[in-house]
Amino acid sequence: MPVWALYTIVIAIWGSSWYGIEQQLGVVAPQVSLAYRFLLSAVILLGYCALTRRSLRFPGRVLLLMAVQGMCLFCGNYILFYFAGSHLVSGLLAVCFSTMSVMNILNLALIFRQRIDRRAFVAALVGLAGLCLVFYPELSQSGFGAEPALGLGLSLLATYLASLGNMVSVRLKALAVPVLESNTIGMSFGALFCVGFALAAGAAFNYDPRPAYTISLISLALFATVIGFGCYLQLVQRIGAARAAYTSVMFPVVALTLSTLLEGYQWSPLAGMGFALVLSGNLLVLWRPREAERRDAPVPQPQSTR
Repeated sequence: MPVWALYTIVIAIWGSSWYGIEQQLGVVAPQVSLAYRFLLSAVILLGYCALTRRSLRFPGRVLLLMAVQGMCLFCGNYILFYFAGSHLVSGLLAVCFSTMSVMNILNLALIFRQRIDRRAFVAALVGLAGLCLVFYPELSQSGFGAEPALGLGLSLLATYLASLGNMVSVRLKALAVPVLESNTIGMSFGALFCVGFALAAGAAFNYDPRPAYTISLISLALFATVIGFGCYLQLVQRIGAARAAYTSVMFPVVALTLSTLLEGYQWSPLAGMGFALVLSGNLLVLWRPREAERRDAPVPQPQSTR
């Protein structure tokens, strides 16, 4: 499949998945819906690993990292996003998620001691300023009440958890752990964590009979999780992680477009300006000079010693 096709598929699937999350809300508890989603995705990936004879045996310390990754990427952040979806339209959730590129840079500096350049610092300020403008109309209409503020706080916290999950992925890559296998095991842990969280919260394991719920569940499990990650990882292998990350800049464009068409999201001049600033901040973070791209070009990875 050509690169442009993979690029388009990732943007279309992940950009529209935020609307699918909205369709999961209402009857079934968010943590239960997530358990259904990731259990289904894990079964699909486990079946694929079995068919392709991929080993899922790893040392205990690696499994512990995968468990942390599962909690951050496939449980905690999604639960927070599902709850945030009760207070915000799906497009604004995607705008919050697009700030993860800035959070990743900050976390890489804090955790792995990578130097933050001036461009990244300016981009963080631009993105935060844009985010404030995007949310100002909703905040002002409600008198700066609890609803939009709670949605914003939950979304940013969820995004930060996802960023921490990315840091675990960086560590797993340094240990030469294959991405497909780590995602399979991490997703399995995430599903179990969602089940445990639901049981602890006393949530009922019921099911929403609406066709929209079933369609969104299957779509999120198969397309957003299995196919989306598969296409993205192929992009990483072909064009490198830096260029593949440009897809995240386009997610809010797709998501806010769907919110406008399907949820009646009303644009205001301030929201439009803020949205442009958020995109500009992300582009500034993700853009790298040719010299840096050559320096950071992918190198052959060592074979796993497990």
